[in-house]
Amino acid sequence: MNDVFEEFTPEEYASMRKKHRREIRRRNRIITATLTLLLVTVLTAAMVVVGQQFYSGSSAVTDYTGQGTTDVVVRIPEGATGKDMGRILEEHGVVSSATAFVDAFKKDPRATAIQTGSYKLKKKMSAAAALSALLDPSNIAQLKITIPEGFTKWQVRDRMVNIMGFDAKDIDEAMKNAKAIGLPPQAGGNIEGWLAPATYDFDPNVKLEVVLSTMVKKRVAGLKSLGVPEDQWQSVLIKASIVDREAGTADFAKVARVIENRLGDNAPEVAGRLQMDSTVLYGVGKTGSVPSRDELNNDNSFNTYKIKGLPPTPIGAASEQAIKAVQHPADGNWLYFTTVNLQTGETKFTHDYAEQQKFQAEFRKWYAEHPDYAKK
Repeated sequence: MNDVFEEFTPEEYASMRKKHRREIRRRNRIITATLTLLLVTVLTAAMVVVGQQFYSGSSAVTDYTGQGTTDVVVRIPEGATGKDMGRILEEHGVVSSATAFVDAFKKDPRATAIQTGSYKLKKKMSAAAALSALLDPSNIAQLKITIPEGFTKWQVRDRMVNIMGFDAKDIDEAMKNAKAIGLPPQAGGNIEGWLAPATYDFDPNVKLEVVLSTMVKKRVAGLKSLGVPEDQWQSVLIKASIVDREAGTADFAKVARVIENRLGDNAPEVAGRLQMDSTVLYGVGKTGSVPSRDELNNDNSFNTYKIKGLPPTPIGAASEQAIKAVQHPADGNWLYFTTVNLQTGETKFTHDYAEQQKFQAEFRKWYAEHPDYAKK
């Protein structure tokens, strides 16, 4: 022991040793806490960086390049978020990963404008290309179907089969389901005449009942907008459908007046019978040409040469112009009319049966000189 330690007693020396050890332990605890805090900070920062790279679509996230390959139709449902869209696109093979799309979605402020609907896209598109495609209205996938004026329910069915790919039997069954397609009670359960003529755009995944109900709703809306009383909806559609088939557009109001005159009590010579060729043809499953003698003698509820009053349903999809003509028929006492030239549509009207016979003779002469019309 040297001279320095000889200055302290054994008790003083022991106390100093204990104090020294306590100081060492305190410093060690401070150092350990500092190192632990530093390590936690470093690890946290690393996790943040890695997480940002994972969720922001950095180079670590796989992504296709280019505008894609084969065509594919993808539906974006209502209320879909960016993550929802990414998942859907990934499932359809449009983008490489949902994460890549989410990254592109977050970077483009226009992304929130993406609309619900079906889109014509490509498989293996870059996320940015997929986003741009969804923002382009020209890529909205729709089925366009046009129902011309005068079309029967059978013609509508056939067009739906050819254009929309529905099964004919399924369409026939759906047309009978009045409740599912929103057919009003005035129709009596028969959809004929209640499919409004127009051009419609539908989603490729649209349900059959939705297609029919859309056409029925348009018809009902049209009747309401024209101010047709509900209790007259069916009769107006029946009359208008006949006007469409029988008249050239210039004669709509005149033909509508003939219908009213024939249904009235002041025309005993016709006994309340319309005697319209168009209804006869509809009753035998035709939509044009001139009825034969056998067809004129056919017993069915649409043969207005035999039955009194209106047929049970319209004979096609009446035009708005024909409906207006029925609402506002021309003034006149005509009971007869004959289209004497099918090429020009020239039609002659009269209240005298003898004159009507002359018109009919004129038509027969024209018809004999144009035999090709018999094939139409």
